[in-house]
Amino acid sequence: MARPIKDTPELTGQDAIRFETLISNPRPVSAEEKERARKAYEVMKSISNFQW
Repeated sequence: MARPIKDTPELTGQDAIRFETLISNPRPVSAEEKERARKAYEVMKSISNFQW
């Protein structure tokens, strides 16, 4: 039998402020990174054999 999943602790103080700042201002993604992610997606799609 699986063990229960523990609750995720809440962020408080400086950790919460840092997290909110990082989420509100995501870093820009370069065209190279987008292309690399697209190629990785295409590879995974080509090797998967899901039957929907």
